[in-house]
Amino acid sequence: MPESALLERVLVEADPARTPRDAEPDARAIAARDRIIRSAGAPQRRRRRTRTIGWAAGLTAVAASAALAFAVLVPPQSAVAGTPSPLVFEGAGSLSDIVADAETELTVFAPPADPERSVRTASWSFNAEMDTGRTEVMPQFSTFTWREDLSGEAVAINGVPYDPEDAVANGDSEIVSSGEVASRVTFAPGEFETPVVAAPGESAADVRALLEAFGMPDDPTAFDVVTALTSVFGQWTLTNAQHAEVLTLIETSGGAQALGESSDRLGRPVAGIRVLSADGVVSDDLLVSLDTGRIVGIERTVLKDDGVFPAGAVVDYRMWDIPEEVVQ
Repeated sequence: MPESALLERVLVEADPARTPRDAEPDARAIAARDRIIRSAGAPQRRRRRTRTIGWAAGLTAVAASAALAFAVLVPPQSAVAGTPSPLVFEGAGSLSDIVADAETELTVFAPPADPERSVRTASWSFNAEMDTGRTEVMPQFSTFTWREDLSGEAVAINGVPYDPEDAVANGDSEIVSSGEVASRVTFAPGEFETPVVAAPGESAADVRALLEAFGMPDDPTAFDVVTALTSVFGQWTLTNAQHAEVLTLIETSGGAQALGESSDRLGRPVAGIRVLSADGVVSDDLLVSLDTGRIVGIERTVLKDDGVFPAGAVVDYRMWDIPEEVVQ
């Protein structure tokens, strides 16, 4: 199947928006996407007024995520009525303490023993209806599993939607599964594309090579590491040893800031690490589990008002290491 055709199929099947298929996103939405994502290779053919696109672009990232990643794009004359409240962190501490504590936990918590070609993710998107102006927040749980023969399946399960003007719901931004399957995308053997097919090793060199395969530059900032890691987490569930190497790389790359402790959108205790984009447009908060030491979530915040999103708006979040019973 041609790359463009597969990309179109994934976007059409994964996008939960209810706007007409032949509608086009306006210039403001496209500009907002480009400023938020800051990545090249976005698809040129767009057929909906609303898009759900995450950090990475291109066939590999989109197919791997297949509705796992949800940044917000709004149609013409739609106001962003409300966005999730930012997490509140307490007791800033230090980056070295967060990494050291995580590494200690990572020596205790076991699964998975080997890298897995399977991920479970929780995230959210805006649905906006042009005709009525109605908007709602649509949480989703998603699973993606693929095999060495490059076959696989991505399934998105709707959460319980809520009104973006609901202050209580927006404050918690809780994701509760409805059990409704929103989309199912299947890849035949050889159809899925990825830069890394063989299971990656656990050494520092192996982990660096993995991240570089997903776009990390030779001399990365902490933001570069996190950006590449987000793409990796669209395809792989890594081992504890690999998580430890990633955290060390984030610490040594420079530009990361300790945020203290909080609870993520599923109520799990976490420590936060903030990284800033080079252009100062967005920040990403990486969430590290206080129970397991694993990286379990990330949230993106707009730092500069661009006329679509106000400064301080949380425009995307996703969580990993989701228990199977939560998704169903």
